[in-house]
Amino acid sequence: MKCKKESTAQKAYLRRQLHRRRLVLFCRIFLFVFFLICWEMSARLGLIDAFIFSSPSRTVRCFLRMMQDKSILIHTGVTLYETLISFTLVILCGLIGAVLLWSSRNLSEILEPYLVMLNSLPKSALAPILIVWLGSNIRTIIVASISVAVFGSILTLHNGFSSMDPDQIKLIRSLGGNRIHILTKVLLPGSIPLILANMKVNIGLCLVGVIIGEFLAAKQGLGYLIIYGSQVFQMDMVVMSIILLCIMSAALYQGVGILGKFLQQQYHQH
Repeated sequence: MKCKKESTAQKAYLRRQLHRRRLVLFCRIFLFVFFLICWEMSARLGLIDAFIFSSPSRTVRCFLRMMQDKSILIHTGVTLYETLISFTLVILCGLIGAVLLWSSRNLSEILEPYLVMLNSLPKSALAPILIVWLGSNIRTIIVASISVAVFGSILTLHNGFSSMDPDQIKLIRSLGGNRIHILTKVLLPGSIPLILANMKVNIGLCLVGVIIGEFLAAKQGLGYLIIYGSQVFQMDMVVMSIILLCIMSAALYQGVGILGKFLQQQYHQH
């Protein structure tokens, strides 16, 4: 009888949770549709200048027009490619840098102030210098994107590594293990949640860095479209590019989350 009551209570709880998730989803969709309707009606009724603020219908027409010659696919693909390359390099550099700082206390104390300084530096200030050094090409954009995220990534991972349980280190050493064993058996496996959380943050920062680079050193990409559209007063193109960036950032964030869950499942299976 008790088990039956618990089962009934559990079903009721699951129904409430399902109802709450549906309510949240409905509210999200309702707010989005309501915003689009208000934006479109304001433009049609002349409450806002459609030439300056654009409108959903004008944005869609601009998107369809650029889809006909596939140019929007090229610009979106370029930005996505640059973001993924930058993200991969940031993750690798962040992990390697954090491990090096963790492995040498002297190196950590020497470099940490410089990493903090570089992480606090506005990265847009570096972009003109990078253009002079590397030229106006994709390398400059990728380096600019990496500079936005890599220093913070190293500091975050290093702080996480440094807070590892000292009892676990003593246990490994008591069993005859060395720093390699500590790194591979305790540090990295125990830091998987931190690494995945860091990846979620970095994917957004890399996209921001790519757009900063495309503002100054690109002939393709969504960042280039934003600058070009604002210069020739094609605000429909600017708004469309911003919307595509929002969609891309959300998709990349969700993609990293799915990748993180997959990696965790693979790790637990092994």
